[in-house]
Amino acid sequence: MAKDAETGAARGPAEVRGSNQSGMRAHNERLVLSLLRRHGALPKAAIARMTGLSAQTVSVIMRRLEDEKLLIRDAPLRGKVGQPSIPMRLNPEGALFFGLKVGRRSSELVLCDFLGRVRRRASSVYAYPTPEATALFARENVEGMLAQMTPASRERVAGLGIAIPFFLWNWARALGVPEGRMASWRDADIRADIADRVTFPVYLENDASVACSAELVFGPADGPRDFLYFYLGYFAGGGVALDGRLFTGQSNAGALGPMPVPGSDGTMVQLLDVASLSVLESRLKSEGIETDQLWHSAEKWSVPPSVLDAWVADTARAVAHSVICACSVIDFRSVKIDGFLPSAVRDSLVKAVNRELDRADLSGLIRPTILPGALGADARALGAASLPLTHRFSVR
Repeated sequence: MAKDAETGAARGPAEVRGSNQSGMRAHNERLVLSLLRRHGALPKAAIARMTGLSAQTVSVIMRRLEDEKLLIRDAPLRGKVGQPSIPMRLNPEGALFFGLKVGRRSSELVLCDFLGRVRRRASSVYAYPTPEATALFARENVEGMLAQMTPASRERVAGLGIAIPFFLWNWARALGVPEGRMASWRDADIRADIADRVTFPVYLENDASVACSAELVFGPADGPRDFLYFYLGYFAGGGVALDGRLFTGQSNAGALGPMPVPGSDGTMVQLLDVASLSVLESRLKSEGIETDQLWHSAEKWSVPPSVLDAWVADTARAVAHSVICACSVIDFRSVKIDGFLPSAVRDSLVKAVNRELDRADLSGLIRPTILPGALGADARALGAASLPLTHRFSVR
C-alpha cells in the first residue's frame, strides 16, 4: 500500500531535508521533484535554500533530471547584477500514469501526464462490478490508449494505480443484487490480473483514501496540509491528511463511512446510510426517475430540486455531525468535501455543512474551515494515477 507525501517549502520543524551524501541520490531527486510539484518553477538557488543541499549538489541533480526529461527550463529571471537564473519546472511529458477507479456502479480509466492532467479517459456503467469484467475493461482500454501513443510516449508510462472499495463482496445486498453475484471478489486479485498483462508496475489502494491523496498531490499548492476529507460516491468515505501525508493507519484510517450519525428518526445509523449517492439513487427510483444518468457524468445530472435539496440537507446534517465527532479526537483546522457530483451541488453542500456547524454547540472545539475539494469526480481516478507517481517520484 502506497503512503506517500509532498514537502512543504518554508524552512521549519516539519521540513523534509536533503542529504549531501552520495547514497541519498534517489531521495534528493524525489525531494527536488516534490518541491517543484508543490511550488511550480524554481531556480536552483531557491531549491538549495529549501533543502539545505549544496549548490553543487542541486546543480548535479537538476542536470540529471533534465537529461532524463523529467524537468524543462523556464524563462530566465534577470536580476540587477550577475547572470540571470533559470527556473526549472516539471515536464508534463516526463512521465505518464494510468489510473483505474473501480466503483460500485461505474469504472473509469484515465491516462495522466506528470502534472496530473487527464490526457485520455474511458468509462463503463453497470449494475454491479465483477472482477472479470473489471479486468477486461482495464486491459482493453490500456491497450487501446497505448496503441494511440507514440513509441516515445509509451516508454514514459511509469505505472498504473487502482482505486477500489475494500471488501466489495460485502456490498451485494446494498446494490440490490444476489450476494453470489459478487462473491468472486472475495478471492479475486485484480491487481495481479492486470499486472500480468502490462509491462509496468501496478499498485492498489482504497478508493476514498487515494481521493484524499490526490487532493494532496494535485490540489492547490497553498491548500492546507492537515485536513479531514469526505468523498461522496455510491457510498460515503473519506481520508485523513496529516502533515502533508495521507494517513492510512493499520489498514484504512479515516474511512468515515461507518461513523455513527443520527438518522431521520433519531436512532443512530452509519454516515454512508445518509450521505451517499446510493440514497439519492433510491429516492429517484421511488419517484420513477431513471438513475443511470447519475453515473455517466457527474456534471450532467437531471434531478428534481425537491429530491436534491432534501438529500443535500440530510447529508449536510450527517456530515456536520461527523465533523464534530472527528474534531473531538483530532483538532482538524480544515475539512474538505468532494464527490462524484456536480460542482454546484458540492458547493451547496459545503454551504449547508457550514450552516449546520453555525447552529451546533462547539464548546471546547476549534471550528474547522469547511472547503470544497479541488478535483471533483476525477478525484478517485487521479488518486489511482498518483499511486505510481508518488511511489517513484515523491519523497515518502
